Amino acid sequence: MGFYRDTKRHYWQCGQCDLVFVGQEFLLSASKEKAEYDLHENDIFDQGYRRFLNRLAQPLLEIITPPAKGLDFGCGPGPALQDMLQSAGFEMDIYDIFYAPHKAVFDRYYDFITATEVVEHLHNPHWELDRLWSRVNPQGVLAIMTKRVQSQAAFATWHYKNDLTHVCFFSESTFRWLAEQWGATLTFPAADVVLLQKP
Repeated sequence: MGFYRDTKRHYWQCGQCDLVFVGQEFLLSASKEKAEYDLHENDIFDQGYRRFLNRLAQPLLEIITPPAKGLDFGCGPGPALQDMLQSAGFEMDIYDIFYAPHKAVFDRYYDFITATEVVEHLHNPHWELDRLWSRVNPQGVLAIMTKRVQSQAAFATWHYKNDLTHVCFFSESTFRWLAEQWGATLTFPAADVVLLQKP
């Protein structure tokens, strides 16, 4: 059903899981999408960026212990989270459709998978998240960082929707629906962080 419309895009909301998303006609081509990401300055050694990522890393480190093996999905050109978690004693693989397209990661299993500021970019989020979940070991964790939809009124003035590479927007109820589908334990350790743990 229709959720919101602005001068650039029309946003829909799934009647089943509450995901807010744009129509196919608003999805950028791969070349335009990558051109946007190339403008990002996510320096692996930038302390501000590492503090930002720590909002996800810290609660994750409270439930996993070395020598667990992890995957940083959507690591971008500067895989700072990989560096942080390797320094904490974890074995890490990385994947990014543009910067680290190592498809072999989807043939492996992981004790945890991180996805920081990436799920809002997915053109086929249900398929992609199911694929990630299938790679998580029993008792493993899928850790996601993304800003969440609060309400239709707040969405109208939300800067997050103005990035044209942001094409789907999750809410607490979306993650609750996912957890129910997967039989996962769900926690919200921060306003933009969610942890889903396998039985």
